Amino acid sequence: MPGRASEMLLSPTAKMMRRTVTLRTTLLIAAPLLLTALLPARAEEAPFVSIVTDLAPGDLLNVRATASAMGKIKARLPNGTSVNNLGCNDVNGYRWCKVAEIDNPQGTGWAPARYLNPENPAAVAEVDIEATGESTAAAAGDSNPATADQPPPDLTARLDATGREPTMTAVEAIGRVAIEDAYRLALFASENPSAGETQAPAAADKPIRNRAANAAPPANAQTVARLQPPGRPAPALGARNEIPCARHVGQPMTSCKAGVVHTGDKAEVTVTWPDGGTRVIRFQAGRPAGSNASGEFRYTREGSLNMIRVGVSERFEITDQLALGDWWLRGIGQ
Repeated sequence: MPGRASEMLLSPTAKMMRRTVTLRTTLLIAAPLLLTALLPARAEEAPFVSIVTDLAPGDLLNVRATASAMGKIKARLPNGTSVNNLGCNDVNGYRWCKVAEIDNPQGTGWAPARYLNPENPAAVAEVDIEATGESTAAAAGDSNPATADQPPPDLTARLDATGREPTMTAVEAIGRVAIEDAYRLALFASENPSAGETQAPAAADKPIRNRAANAAPPANAQTVARLQPPGRPAPALGARNEIPCARHVGQPMTSCKAGVVHTGDKAEVTVTWPDGGTRVIRFQAGRPAGSNASGEFRYTREGSLNMIRVGVSERFEITDQLALGDWWLRGIGQ
């Protein structure tokens, strides 16, 4: 009887222990199964979709092979286009996002983040950034200036004012160039007076002048060439040049080819965009007068530099010497 009573007292405890062991075993078996079921669901998260916005009317968003305004254009997207946003990074002071077309996930490229809404807060892996060639291109440009396709870093370099002090501002550089050009023209005018200013030579000077006229030409032709004024000649009719320009809102200034045609005191500068298309800027009486675009035309001047804006986004920097040519040189000489 005492042994049976003890067994009856211990039976509930034993039963509870068996239940606890069974529950722990069940949880240990079920945990891996639950993790296996959750991992595929997490891996199949929906992609981050952004919409192309804030483009000027009629403009297209350039999707480039690298995170750079000079990168090769792979696609052009209109306002309202949906793209898969793979992440965004700061590259050389600008925000760029890696995107892929929804109907063509393999066609990836880079676009400015300011035209994508919403912006993906996730960052692109460092390996993907290096694959764009941005860092290697910058290093190559520093070691070999001939291969660098980035626009000049400041206004002085774009105006060919090389060899200036690095602390000189853009306005000082422009004023210095204008003063030097005026000095050279004045020096050339004093050494080569016009027909109305030339005094009649004395009678005693005539034999000397005749002997000089009959003398043989100089053996060294370069000696004659040095007598020409050292200033830069004005662009010829229809000459091809390059000017700083930008086509889109927020785009850094780059280089555009420019053709100039002069007609009296009028000139037409035809600017060719790097990605196709042209814009014609008209000059009259030494000042910018308009363009062939329907947008608002406005400009400001710093010295002999005209900073022109057309519409919402287009910007140009054209010097008087380029736009006006000989007419501008005659104005300085007078």
